[in-house]
Amino acid sequence: MEGVGADGASPMAPLAKWRDDFSRAFQYYLDRSTPHTMQRWIGTLVVASIYVLRVYYIQGFYIVSYGLGIYLLNLLIGFLSPKVDPELEALDGASLPTKGSDEFKPFIRRLPEFKFWYAITKAFCVAFLMTFFSVFDVPVFWPILLCYWVVLFVLTMKRQILHMIKYKYIPFSLGKQKYTGKRPSASSSGSPRD
Repeated sequence: MEGVGADGASPMAPLAKWRDDFSRAFQYYLDRSTPHTMQRWIGTLVVASIYVLRVYYIQGFYIVSYGLGIYLLNLLIGFLSPKVDPELEALDGASLPTKGSDEFKPFIRRLPEFKFWYAITKAFCVAFLMTFFSVFDVPVFWPILLCYWVVLFVLTMKRQILHMIKYKYIPFSLGKQKYTGKRPSASSSGSPRD
């Protein structure tokens, strides 16, 4: 009886090794791309443009585009929402700071920027691959889908903006604030009026 050795290797071993090597290399380059936010988003814009051009020239796959739009809207809501929902936190007794004397709590997203970017890029790549299979080209009147998606987008964003206003948070950081010191008031300008 022979033991498991180099001669008795299964035919799946090279495939598993290749998959493991590919996964490791992919993760390496993904990790290296993390600090390059602008370049990552430009790459995603290029991928999205290729997808849009393909759908435009084929004149089909509108249901795939609609599904992609719904998924992107879902990702956007996760990106704009805080990690801990203030409505649920208010029930527990703890809440976001509302007064100047309250403790500062930074805005932490439910879906971080890197995961948001990765999910969007992956979604466009999958949708692009789906355009090569005619089974996904369901005949549909696309203006209805577009109108329905726009209505869904407007209503969802309205709800999200009202939530932001109610709980006084802004999901975007515009960089470090710059303080210029005290500004002279208009009453202390020192110029007498005639």
